[in-house]
Amino acid sequence: MSSSKILISNTDFIPGKEIAEILDIARGSTVRARNIGRDIFAGLKNLVGGEIDEYTKLMADSREVAIDRMIQDAEYLGADAVINVRFTTANVMQGCSEILAYGTAVKLK
Repeated sequence: MSSSKILISNTDFIPGKEIAEILDIARGSTVRARNIGRDIFAGLKNLVGGEIDEYTKLMADSREVAIDRMIQDAEYLGADAVINVRFTTANVMQGCSEILAYGTAVKLK
């Protein structure tokens, strides 16, 4: 995870801070593919039920990469914070998904 000083919030404000300027949308994404080893194990796990830990870890790691890239984009924009942070996913092709983190890059007073 990034060691940036940029504040991140899923609300439209930062408590105790005043927004001086809205800069732009900050975004970061990653595209990940499943692999055959995980798919075989996941298929077996699907038969008996329960959480598929391999995919949970893949998604968690992907979210962290997307957040780090969003922070890098915010730093490039000169932001102090990113507000209204959201995530979205999309299938790029079968077995391959994009995770996008985005929010509003702002300067604080």
